[in-house]
Amino acid sequence: METIAEARSTRVVDINNLNIHYGQKQAVFNVSLGIVRQQVTAFIGPSGCGKSTILRALNRMNDLIDHVRTEGSIRLDGEEINNPMVDVIELRRRVGMVFQKSNPFPKSVYENVVYGLRIAGLRSRAALDEIAEKSLRSAALWDEVKDRLHDSALGLSGGQMQRLCIARAIAVNPEIILMDEPCSALDPKSTVRIEDLIGELRRDYTIIIVTHNMQQAARVSDCTAFFYEGCLIEFGATKQIFTKPEQKHTEDYITGRFG
Repeated sequence: METIAEARSTRVVDINNLNIHYGQKQAVFNVSLGIVRQQVTAFIGPSGCGKSTILRALNRMNDLIDHVRTEGSIRLDGEEINNPMVDVIELRRRVGMVFQKSNPFPKSVYENVVYGLRIAGLRSRAALDEIAEKSLRSAALWDEVKDRLHDSALGLSGGQMQRLCIARAIAVNPEIILMDEPCSALDPKSTVRIEDLIGELRRDYTIIIVTHNMQQAARVSDCTAFFYEGCLIEFGATKQIFTKPEQKHTEDYITGRFG
């Protein structure tokens, strides 16, 4: 049996008493949970339940929204990310993000992948080439684009664009990859590719995925957190959440009684 101390030592993120307000409206209420390293954690719940707001709090993307106020603690490897002394650019390198709508830059495939590396000051062409290939291979995209590296990324298919965005996130060597509804705009075949990719990436990265698709959460995640009206209702192993939830509210959502 794992001790409490051992369980805490495997966590990469600790969220404690998190409250988030948009102006006068509170969106997240007193959420506490721990994210385990090199696992996939799914955030599920109906629209407007706070799951994307919490996801964006993990790399301080909410800072870019006017009148957002965050209270409570979010620790990454034991360090408080909301400390004013934290380098937010470095934080976002460590905690990468893939958005609902693929957002490649209007640049070549190659320049999309190495963009963050160039910003960080890497100039060696050999190093950039090596990381670009490794990242595209990790994103299961290399074989499809190796002869198109200098063509516009905007010419890729929707599924390819999303995998390119994953490659771009991987290139800067993050610890965590946040995924906000990464498959919602994709066709079923592309969705399968992304889900398979998530399964491969979990070996090297901690992944947190927001999804409305409960079957997807059940397929790809190790742990699942169910949110409702800004509150964390239940958090645990995905198998337990989907087969034997402890809270009736969770069971009602999982079985489609609401949502």
